[in-house]
Formats: sequence, C-alpha cells, structure tokens
Amino acid sequence: MADQISASHILLMYAGSERSSATRSKEEAQAKIVDIEKQLQDGADLAALARKHSDCGSAAADGDLGTFGRGQMVKPFEDAAFGLEVGGMSGVVETPFGYHIIRRTG
Repeated sequence: MADQISASHILLMYAGSERSSATRSKEEAQAKIVDIEKQLQDGADLAALARKHSDCGSAAADGDLGTFGRGQMVKPFEDAAFGLEVGGMSGVVETPFGYHIIRRTG
C-alpha cells in the first residue's frame, strides 16, 4: 500500500462549504459536478476542466495537487484518492469543502 500518492482534482464549492467564497447553492454545485463527471466520462480533459471550473487554487496547475500522504487530506478525499489505481478517476466525492472528482496520477 502506497504511503504517498499524487493526484489531480476538480473542486466545486458552494455557499456554506468550508473556506468557500462561492455563491452557488449546494444543489447547483452538485448538478454542475455531475455534468463535469459526464464530460470526463465522455473523454473531456480533466486539466482543461479544472482550469475552467475548479474552485481550488490548484486550478492554475491543471488541478494538480502534487504528492501527499495519509492524514494530509480530509478523510473522504483521502479514502477515494488512495483507493484509486494510478490513472483511475473517482466518481463525485463530497467533503466539507464541496464536491470533488479526483484522478490519481502517481
């Protein structure tokens, strides 16, 4: 089992989510992340969608979060990311920060 992995993601925050300045409702964020997930399943590029839509500062780096270990991310994110094979992509993952789609890159 890997102690450290690398991942990229898209994060959609909503009004009231942790550290959020977003004005969209939770329902709007959920609908939008489901649409983004469908685009990814249809072959869209995660990096391009992260640059366009992600509310995380990592958007400027194509959604790249770099390398991290266990205990550095909130539990739902960590469980999803560490559960992926390299190259694998999660479904929608909800954390206190909002909705994520995660791709394990290393």
